[in-house]
Amino acid sequence: MSKDLLFEIGLEEVPARFLRAAMEQLKDKTVQWLEASRIPFGEVQAYATPRRLAVWVRDVAEKQEDVSEEVKGPSRKIALDENGQWSKAALGFARSQGVEPDSFTFKELGGVEYIYVTRNSAGVQTQSILAEGLLGVLTSMTFPKNMRWGGHEFKFVRPIRWLVALFGSEVINLEITGVPSGNVTRGHRFLGGEAVIREASAYRETLRSQHVIVDVNEREEMIVSQIQALAKEKGWNIAIKDDLLEEVLFLVETPTVLYGSFDPSFLEIPQEVLITSMREHQRYFPVLDSQGQLLPYFVTVRSGDSRSLEVIAKGNEKVLRARLSDAKFFYEEDQKLQIKDALSKLESIVFHEELGTIGDKVRRIRRISDALAAKLNATGDTADSVSRAADICKFDLVTQMVYEFPELQGVMGEDYARKAGEKEEVAKAVFEHYQPRFAGDAVPTTQVGSIVSIADKIDTIAGCFSIGIIPTGSQDPYALRRQAQGIVQIILEHKLPITLSEVFTIALDVHQNIRALKRSADEIRKDLYEFFGLRVKKLLSEQQRYDVVDAVISAGFDQVVSVVSRGQALMQAVTETDDFKTTVESFNRVSNLAAKAGKAAVNPELFVEAEEGRLYEAWKTVREPYLTALEAADGVRALALLGDMKAPITGFFDSVMVMAEDEAVRTNRLALLSGIDSDLKKFADFTKLVWS
Repeated sequence: MSKDLLFEIGLEEVPARFLRAAMEQLKDKTVQWLEASRIPFGEVQAYATPRRLAVWVRDVAEKQEDVSEEVKGPSRKIALDENGQWSKAALGFARSQGVEPDSFTFKELGGVEYIYVTRNSAGVQTQSILAEGLLGVLTSMTFPKNMRWGGHEFKFVRPIRWLVALFGSEVINLEITGVPSGNVTRGHRFLGGEAVIREASAYRETLRSQHVIVDVNEREEMIVSQIQALAKEKGWNIAIKDDLLEEVLFLVETPTVLYGSFDPSFLEIPQEVLITSMREHQRYFPVLDSQGQLLPYFVTVRSGDSRSLEVIAKGNEKVLRARLSDAKFFYEEDQKLQIKDALSKLESIVFHEELGTIGDKVRRIRRISDALAAKLNATGDTADSVSRAADICKFDLVTQMVYEFPELQGVMGEDYARKAGEKEEVAKAVFEHYQPRFAGDAVPTTQVGSIVSIADKIDTIAGCFSIGIIPTGSQDPYALRRQAQGIVQIILEHKLPITLSEVFTIALDVHQNIRALKRSADEIRKDLYEFFGLRVKKLLSEQQRYDVVDAVISAGFDQVVSVVSRGQALMQAVTETDDFKTTVESFNRVSNLAAKAGKAAVNPELFVEAEEGRLYEAWKTVREPYLTALEAADGVRALALLGDMKAPITGFFDSVMVMAEDEAVRTNRLALLSGIDSDLKKFADFTKLVWS
């Protein structure tokens, strides 16, 4: 027999950003407790609204499963004394297991006999342990922020106001912070009231009658379908951003979509400002036309039914008007600020106490940018634009708009720079130098923006590493991993002919010329190389097998474009070329014997067998175009050229005894294999490939 289990924790309003994780945590902890308690169960559903967390479990068995457990005791040698009687150790083991020695059996394990006893334990009624179990689940939950209330020592995300705990129709009696469990839940704060849940299985429908849609997925479907219906009716494009939808989803209990409008004169402000203000302050969805231009409307979601929507819309319009008026004021005031005056204000903003002000950072970015531009052979006009963009890339940090909306840094800088008469590529670079901002974000599209972006990011990373701030575990307060990943993405996307080592050297030289480094440049460079190696490996691992990644990384990753090209070519060969395994086996035979070679050079005059000469000539023929292909980051071409070596390598091993008795001949043959192996390892360490 089985019954449904329901556990609801009623709370004061919980921040929306906590609810998804809390809901999943409640589900996971309930499942873990049921499994650990040997209680069979069926489907598990977790629910959440701003004022509740709940878990519902179908078909929970009314009794624990019986268990039969075999326990190992002392070895026969210890369990029996010299007279064949049970020793004190054996008798103590029997007492500890609650059995008589007569129930012992002997079994062999690892060549040694041990005594074993079978211990049977009958399952108890589920009802008898549910209170303790659910209370344990509740008290073990963790949150980013906790609070205490009243005189209670217990901490939770928000004060607990009611508890529902049902096993079928029976109440599970438990209590915490003076709140006893029962079968009475609370509906919508204004539209509903208290309601009795007669059966655990009636939970969702009981709350629905009290204007609460407790199922998160159902609420989401309602919001999205209503928005889509409104968009179709009005001919709008309503931008549903995932993070905003997620937040709104946990702000309402019964969602009803409505729309309002605002004064079209506000459209004179850049639409990014308006959209940000609506999203961040009011949680509104912006309305766009078919060309992606903002329209003077907004869409919001109320927690309630469709009554008095016009009144609700008017209230929202009034609040939004004040918000947009503030944004318009900030925008107009910011344009009165000269860029040179903004730059002077950066001198008073501390970037890091050991790395100076934002003004100091800008000067480092300028020097690094100029050096990168020179290394990349940027033309005169481009180099000038790089210098100017680096000089002004942070000026918008002191504007009122960015102070109000930090996420608009770069966006406002581009707009203000363009209005101040800066060249288009300079203005665009002020925005682009922050890219990519997050995983999946676009990289800068221009050379100027790419150079300044790399300079900004490597300055932060090198500066932090120089003072001992290196990410460990999950700790990365300065987002150094994300910035390193951004540098790798930019180099790869634009196929920039620059190595990571060159980028490190430029940044460290700039830092060293400005201030004394706390750590040696060589030590910092080593840490940077390892740090970026993990970023490159992560990038490769998203598309390639782990062994392919290990193989190409072993050959070096300093040239990002090259290692990605080699990885793609090797992955294609491993998965799509039927006889590639035999090609790799020939390469590995070369590597195995090359390990025995010394430092001698190959001397063709010492060749004895014809196959030695054929292999040597094949190597000479392939080597120059192969190295050229590697330099050009053409992995497919380079691997194809190595493939041409398969036949002469196979012929060599079929006809030649490498470890000849004549020392000079043997050394020369090993030198030949060593030279070939050295070139093979410029592409990958093929010995790391794993074959099923």
